[in-house]
Amino acid sequence: MQQRPSCLIVDDETDIRELLAMTLERMDVETYSASSLEEAKAMLKQRSYALCLTDMQMPNGTGLDLVNYINEFHLGLPVAVITAHASADNAVSALKAGAFDYLAKPISLKQLRPVIESALKLSARTAQNTPNTLEMIGNSEQIQYVRNMIAKVSRSQAPVYISGESGSGKELAAKLIHQNSSRADGAFIAVNCGAIPENLMESEFFGYKKGAFTGANQDKEGLFQAANGGTLFLDEVADLPLAMQVKLLRAIQEKKVRMVGGTNEDAVDVRIISATHKNLTEMMDTGQFRKDLYYRLNVIQLKMPALRCRPTDIPLLTEMLLNKLCQAQDIATPKIDAKAHTYISSLAFPGNVRELENMLERALALCDGETINVEDVLTEGSLDAPTNIPNVMFDSHHSNEINLTDYLEEVEKKAIIQALDKTNNNKTAAAKLLGVTFRTLRYRLAKLGLTKDSDPDLESDAEDH
Repeated sequence: MQQRPSCLIVDDETDIRELLAMTLERMDVETYSASSLEEAKAMLKQRSYALCLTDMQMPNGTGLDLVNYINEFHLGLPVAVITAHASADNAVSALKAGAFDYLAKPISLKQLRPVIESALKLSARTAQNTPNTLEMIGNSEQIQYVRNMIAKVSRSQAPVYISGESGSGKELAAKLIHQNSSRADGAFIAVNCGAIPENLMESEFFGYKKGAFTGANQDKEGLFQAANGGTLFLDEVADLPLAMQVKLLRAIQEKKVRMVGGTNEDAVDVRIISATHKNLTEMMDTGQFRKDLYYRLNVIQLKMPALRCRPTDIPLLTEMLLNKLCQAQDIATPKIDAKAHTYISSLAFPGNVRELENMLERALALCDGETINVEDVLTEGSLDAPTNIPNVMFDSHHSNEINLTDYLEEVEKKAIIQALDKTNNNKTAAAKLLGVTFRTLRYRLAKLGLTKDSDPDLESDAEDH
């Protein structure tokens, strides 16, 4: 006979303890109760539990004290903290301290049940599996840190904010957090916040009732309802207008949503993961992003490193992406010669992994089918890195002779000169080869001192056409 999971309930109010115990017993969970922090610590030493529910405010300490104690001495035990109604600060503090989740008073069965079920799933999952983060390719310290963070945050229900440049793998990190969490069996719903028209946002997020507006011929659930029991990934969250930020904040705090045209609020069990390449701190300072929403989303922050910050991972990523592209096209995977590998690893990749994948897709179309060489990767948009410039950035004998700005300017000069040579000094064609506009090339020529002294603009705007 399989042993029933057990829960430790910690609350100084007898009525609350009994109510929680009755609810959990109906869910076939064995319960143990403690009325104080000291009693809870003593009971934790006596036996193991599948989860712990604790009140935030108690006479001899707080729920945060118990969360910290459990994280130190009983690591792996999920703890849900019960907070006073609408006490957002306490909820965020609990999650930051390492609580699995929180419940707001008065506790409703619709909100309690999903928390208990998720915690029990997590306990069972932890006993059986190790985190799978192999899709996050690389052996660098930066990517190992990312993998470790994914494994840690997967054990929580806390909102995660993923920052990083475009193309650095923010959505992949979000998917891995979901796949390694107790919500893995639920839906992973990804939405680009910048792609939804402002007048449709509320109905897209929360759904609408039949007759709510012209064309609403039937009830339609929104993104929150679709992600119920799973994870909602808000990509480019910085693009949300202020009016929608207020509604999103309420939905996250209350764990409830109201459909457009509806009168009732429905409980939703959704974990929020958000991401953007923009600087939210600067946006808060200028009033473009609400501070209260930022602190709600940024309970745990995960920063994705730029590809140029982990150059040792580029060869591994190159091979993996090339294999993926070839499998998708059902063709044999060509070899990448040593010079091409060296060249690719020297690039700055402002577009990060996405740019690397695009480069390989172009190279695959240009190569002979057997080998990818330097000429195949020297295509539009990839001439922003050195070919024969000494690697002074990483040469200890020259480390004091050139700084990053000078180095990058030398790289840029060489790329522009190569493009001009290839196009017989046709600047319009060179700009196209470099993947920039004519005006941008003209500006960079002047900036880098490659123009004629008497004619800094070089050519008339007519050449732009």
